[in-house]
Amino acid sequence: MEDDTPTPGPARGRGIYLLPNLFTTGGLFAGFFAIIAASQGRYGAACIAIFVAAILDGIDGRVARLTNTQSEFGVQYDSLADLISFGMAPALVMYHWALMSLKLDGVTAGRIGWLAAFLYAACAALRLARFNSQVAKVDKRWFVGLASPAAAGLMASFVWASHDLDWSGEELRYVALAVTVVAALLMVSQIRYTSFKGSGSGPKSDRVPFFFLLIALALLIALWIDPPKTLLTAATLYALSGPAAWAWRRRSSAARAAP
Repeated sequence: MEDDTPTPGPARGRGIYLLPNLFTTGGLFAGFFAIIAASQGRYGAACIAIFVAAILDGIDGRVARLTNTQSEFGVQYDSLADLISFGMAPALVMYHWALMSLKLDGVTAGRIGWLAAFLYAACAALRLARFNSQVAKVDKRWFVGLASPAAAGLMASFVWASHDLDWSGEELRYVALAVTVVAALLMVSQIRYTSFKGSGSGPKSDRVPFFFLLIALALLIALWIDPPKTLLTAATLYALSGPAAWAWRRRSSAARAAP
């Protein structure tokens, strides 16, 4: 008797559907590894792992769009992975490297150290929740508040560059405190940051002006020469670009309103 059981769909389709989530899992693993490495004093490896997570985070969404495998599960899973990789991991790396040293200045200062780390993690969670709730309402050309991967890049590059220069976290503990608090507050601010994306939909939404390609090329060359300092410079300039643009717009508006 001929078997008329429906032939199951090709395994390849299910494999492609899993592909973006595998990249997300890789980013989650990198964030988890960064936490473990920081607890062992391997700060260079921890910072590199955070940047690996950022690269994988940028890939998973593009893979999902290119393969038409977007799903609500993938969106939620990506957010949970981002909370670990760009919220908990940078906060704990900074805490183990520098903020923990604040206890040398007294019990109160020590509490401020771990509270600053918590503030960063909490602001990252709030930033991700706000992004998910407003993703269909905001202009894709802009991020409202500093994106969590960019904030994590600022934290990780600061630790990596300082460690590469043989500056200890104990020496820079108050600078580290300031970087942590500023990065946290920028994430939950209303300041706009360019997303380097177009305003279209589908694959075309990832197109960027040619000028950005030249910037990316120069950045790659600089990364080859000195990765820690290049990443710190790029992360700092991007973090400052939002407040600078905000101040420029306010100044221009005041000048136009003046009689």
